[in-house]
Amino acid sequence: MSLNKKTVDDINVAGKRVLVRCDFNVPLKDGVITDETRINAALPTIQKLLNDGGKVILCSHLGKVKEGPNEKESLAPVAKRLSEKLGKEVNFVADYNVTGEAATAAVAAMKEGDVVLLQNTRFRGKEETKNGEEFSKELADLCDVYVCDAFGSSHRAHASVAGVTDVVRAKGGECAVGYLMQKEIDFLGNAVENPVRPFVAILGGAKVADKLNVINNLIEKCDTLIIGGGMAFTFLKAKGYEIGNSLVDDEKIDYCKEMMAKAEAMGKKLLLPIDTTVAAGFPNPIDAEIEVKVVDADKIPADMEGLDIGTKTAELYADAVKSAKTVVWNGPMGVFENPTLAKGTIAVAKSLAETDATTIIGGGDSAAAVNQLGFADKMSHISTGGGASLEFLEGKELPGVVAADDK
Repeated sequence: MSLNKKTVDDINVAGKRVLVRCDFNVPLKDGVITDETRINAALPTIQKLLNDGGKVILCSHLGKVKEGPNEKESLAPVAKRLSEKLGKEVNFVADYNVTGEAATAAVAAMKEGDVVLLQNTRFRGKEETKNGEEFSKELADLCDVYVCDAFGSSHRAHASVAGVTDVVRAKGGECAVGYLMQKEIDFLGNAVENPVRPFVAILGGAKVADKLNVINNLIEKCDTLIIGGGMAFTFLKAKGYEIGNSLVDDEKIDYCKEMMAKAEAMGKKLLLPIDTTVAAGFPNPIDAEIEVKVVDADKIPADMEGLDIGTKTAELYADAVKSAKTVVWNGPMGVFENPTLAKGTIAVAKSLAETDATTIIGGGDSAAAVNQLGFADKMSHISTGGGASLEFLEGKELPGVVAADDK
């Protein structure tokens, strides 16, 4: 899937109002941003548009906004950090209506090279509902050109991601993708559709249900599929193993049997844990000290819970990565937030850091793990989108990508 979409390099924005959908859905603790990865990822596109003389209007969602608009999920902290990073004042429109009079006035007063950040788009309510049509039009009224650089939201057909593009085009405007979107699709798209082989895919995380279509699609595309994390125990149970109190999705046992049979029939390697790090229960709080032991994967005690891959498995997985030319990794190998239970995830991250292969981290917890563990600069590409990466790895078309103009 090569990206044949207009990018910010293909459009002329001098003197024009450019609405950029970013992904500023950053983690906040007491109003302080704890991980700036997504803000940093947006900077090249913003800087390019400013250098080209655009009037740059930024929008994004933040959080789930379950209790309606509130200051805890305001984009004010993002405006502050953006101002510092860009070295210029970012005019934040705090209006909960997002596109109301305050936004219209702020945009009308813009000069070339100015930056305005609109309030959290989710403060307008559900963007995918009927309300979305009106919101799409109001967003389009603020701009001449639209740029989508929010890969993390590109799997949602929301007003600020896809709906706005129809209105912008209808009035003669252009719709392009930013550098981040382009990079994501180039890396993830090429990895899945046109990988340099051997191609190894590593899937972890808690639930098989979250990755049903990804497992199915990757068995067809890759040479070796490695399974770790909580989802591995459903596969182990499907093999007839005792898994104690480990996380299991009983409804997906037949599916796991099918996938193992499919891999065998296609001549693909499907690697499962051969040993497991177990404990009496889940750590509470998550980073609490915990007593563990390592047992063979088919000998998990009935009263214990598997919480990480074991040492032999870590070696087996690291070995499989050594000869790879392309590696995609989505999902940690265990409860990586706990120092005692992070060893499997660290071992896999280390093996990726040491290989010459193209290494692609598919967003979400695996991206957080690689960043926290200090391996980020050793990876070829770290995706900024969890759900979007997964849907891409499933082979789905993403609304945010489809909505951009073709070259």
